[in-house]
Amino acid sequence: MSENIKKLAAVDDGWRNKRTQPTLPEVYRSLRIPKKGSWIKKFLAFAGPGYLVAVGYMDPGNWATDIAGGSQFGYTLLSVILLSNLMAILLQALAGKLGIVTGRDLAQACRDHYSKPVAMVLWILCELAIAACDLAEVIGSAIALNLLFGIPLIYGVIITALDVLVVLLLQNKGFRYIETLVIILILTIGACFATEIFLSKPDVGGILKGFVPSTEIINNPSMLYIAIGILGATVMPHNLYLHSSIVQTRQYDRTTLGKRQAIKFATWDSTIALFFALFINASILIVSSAAFHKAGMKDVAEIGDAYHLLAPLLGTTLGSILFGVALLASGQNSTLTGTLAGQIVMEGFLNIRLPGWLRRLITRLIAIVPAVVVTALYGESGTAQLLILSQVILSLQLSFAVVPLIQFTSDKKKMGEFANPLWLKVIAWIVAIVIISLNAYLLFQTFFG
Repeated sequence: MSENIKKLAAVDDGWRNKRTQPTLPEVYRSLRIPKKGSWIKKFLAFAGPGYLVAVGYMDPGNWATDIAGGSQFGYTLLSVILLSNLMAILLQALAGKLGIVTGRDLAQACRDHYSKPVAMVLWILCELAIAACDLAEVIGSAIALNLLFGIPLIYGVIITALDVLVVLLLQNKGFRYIETLVIILILTIGACFATEIFLSKPDVGGILKGFVPSTEIINNPSMLYIAIGILGATVMPHNLYLHSSIVQTRQYDRTTLGKRQAIKFATWDSTIALFFALFINASILIVSSAAFHKAGMKDVAEIGDAYHLLAPLLGTTLGSILFGVALLASGQNSTLTGTLAGQIVMEGFLNIRLPGWLRRLITRLIAIVPAVVVTALYGESGTAQLLILSQVILSLQLSFAVVPLIQFTSDKKKMGEFANPLWLKVIAWIVAIVIISLNAYLLFQTFFG
């Protein structure tokens, strides 16, 4: 009889399987939320996960499209960066809500909803996406080390493996230490680009106009292609898995009121953090426009070229140095969150536990081995092609994360009163269709265009 009751309960709550132990158990509900005090005090206790998520939207994989967009078309594509950021804000809010309401991250939700073969396919696709993203971050960090210190790319790739030790050390001390380091690195990137903007003296009127969508983007095939690249590669699939897990590091009340408050503060946290990502992505395009487009250099697309050209154009070596420092901080930041996402995905889909250091070592080796091989054989041009390949893989996997997320958060059996209302459901599915269509077009152009 008890078995029948369990089966009935599993059907009634909309899940095939019961909820299992959480991913990242060492930090699960480890951060206390004050019961009393002002809303600001409570919000600050929730603040943190959003910044780990924001990192994925400013990683080295996005830099090339922003640089190319600014050098070729000036400030026009700023509206595309703004639109992609608004899409990201919506999807990350849904990911946070899924984790808070159901107590499952997106990987666990997929395992508990779909059949085992489907869940395994989704896991493999997700692991490929994380490896691809990690690859972009490894290469970005290696390029930064090469530009700043003259370290050969192949050695730079190997050096990036050491950050595994940093993540392990910080997580053992507490999750707040990881969040603090990430925020410091984001502020470093922001300070570097704020200075770059000051040095490049951009046209303020042109910037404001650039945030207003233009029909030229649709009518100009070259501009449309880069716009799709910006949109299609902005939302990182592993961020949806990451966010749905790390919001559960907070000790929010499991009551309806407690969950509602947690959703509100988690959404504020990710929205504010993603506006930092908007500032940084927009800054890359603005600096590229003010420095390269203004000087008639409309074919600058490589990160290395941008670094070398900034100093003479801005009249100071500080421009190039700050660019390199921001790139290094971006690469290191992204590897911190990428390795956490890898652990969440493996534990969530497979329900197995590996020591943190072993999981991170596996994740890093998957990215470092191909990067070392390609760098050794083909040098800088090979790493540039590898960056492009990593973005293609990310684009392929994105829909397999976005569709389940919207499906789960719209299901009243799974979410109860927290299920997406009709207006939100419609907007979310429109965003999903736009992202999937643009990624499909981008993949077609990459292989056949």
